[in-house]
Amino acid sequence: MNKKANTLLFILGATVFNVLVTMVCFTVLMLLYVKFILNLLPEEGRAWAFPLIFIAAIVIAFFLYRFALKLLLKKIQIDKYFDPIFGKKNRLN
Repeated sequence: MNKKANTLLFILGATVFNVLVTMVCFTVLMLLYVKFILNLLPEEGRAWAFPLIFIAAIVIAFFLYRFALKLLLKKIQIDKYFDPIFGKKNRLN
C-alpha cells in the first residue's frame, strides 16, 4: 500500500472510531441518567438532559480520541506511513 492509501484508510478508520466512541459515551451517559438522575429532577429540568448528555458525549469522545491518537502516534512514524493531506504550498518571494 502506498502512503496516500494509508492516509485515506487512517482517516476513515479514525472517523469510524470517533463516531463509535461518541455513541458509546452517549449510551453510557444516558443509561446513567435514566438509572440515577431521572427521578431526582423536576419535570422542567428533564428537558435539558438530552442536549447536555449529547454535548458531554461529544466532549468525552473528543478527549478519548485525542488520547488514543497520542498513543498511536508514539508507536508509529507518521512520515514513514502517511502522506500529508494538504500538499506543501510553493511560495514565490
